[in-house]
Amino acid sequence: MLVYRAEGRSTSYAQTDRALTEMKKQPDLAFLGEVSSVPLQQTLRHQHTAMTAFFAKRARYPRYKSRHGRQSASYTRSAFRLRGGNLTLGKTPGVLRFVWSWPDIDPAGLDPTMVTVSRDPDGRWFVTFAVDIETPAAPPEPTDGVVGVDLGLTDLAVLSTGERIPHPKRMERRERRLKRYQRMMARRQKGSANRAKAKQRVARAHSRVRDARRDFLHQQSTALVRRFAAIAVENLAVANMVRNRCLAKAIARTGWAEFRTLLTYKAHRDGRTLAVVDRWYPSSKTCSACGHLLATLSLDTRHWVCPGCGTRHDRDVNAAQNIAVAAGLVETQNACGADVRHEGPPSVRSAMNQEPQPARVGIPRI
Repeated sequence: MLVYRAEGRSTSYAQTDRALTEMKKQPDLAFLGEVSSVPLQQTLRHQHTAMTAFFAKRARYPRYKSRHGRQSASYTRSAFRLRGGNLTLGKTPGVLRFVWSWPDIDPAGLDPTMVTVSRDPDGRWFVTFAVDIETPAAPPEPTDGVVGVDLGLTDLAVLSTGERIPHPKRMERRERRLKRYQRMMARRQKGSANRAKAKQRVARAHSRVRDARRDFLHQQSTALVRRFAAIAVENLAVANMVRNRCLAKAIARTGWAEFRTLLTYKAHRDGRTLAVVDRWYPSSKTCSACGHLLATLSLDTRHWVCPGCGTRHDRDVNAAQNIAVAAGLVETQNACGADVRHEGPPSVRSAMNQEPQPARVGIPRI
């Protein structure tokens, strides 16, 4: 990175590896020789990968990792030994004790290719094993066919079937505790031991909130993928939506982006179809019965009556039904499936084969 800033050119991994060897010979950097060389070399590989992605314009310029964030070290086969469930790391005295998280698997029978030791800001340590596994068994057959998912703030998601997935209530209790800890840390003197303790308490509260949200999103995404053969969602621009100062916090804590990521890889893994509808598609303002398009629809209007056919709609359920139609997963006359990107097996019908009914503009009746 220093070479790029000074001369504007890249360096190979071999060059950085030789530079690391020379750095260990310097008296003020002698501490680099106190640890195994493998984690240092892995860091150089990560840096080389990041710079390669930057020069290929696939990523932005790499940034230095904060010393206050998550810290990790990766060991390959030559730098660790796992025998009888006992883990020993290179240049580390004694056996590293760990608590196994998979009761159905015996760690003594593992043959990992890499071990990563990490530490969170809240003081928790983790040991992660990278293991080559066989192709998993075929997933169970879905019980239902197609579903449209409308993400929201009142509920995490509303399905086209009329079901709602509410936000977990325990999150509010955890966030109240986090606010209290943050106020306590703000009253501590900077640089004091009490502030360091309060900072770790805040980090632990952040971890509890993050873990609870991630566990909830994992459960709901797994349930959807196991139940439905095809899922349609909106392509929400979360980074742009959080610029709204009134709704930024509510949007950020919902975890829409992570929920979309979980759905994507789980649908691909289990052979399901995930269709993503364009963010500008007017799913809430379009009647799912006749295709009538409203001129305006305020955010506080939760129910409306279609001026065209007189159907009374729940705003979120109607949007979910339109999302499933726009994705080309449901055959109907009210909308077309244009501007849809499929993430998974291309098993849905093309939008060009549909014949949508022309939408009309009108004002809804509440």
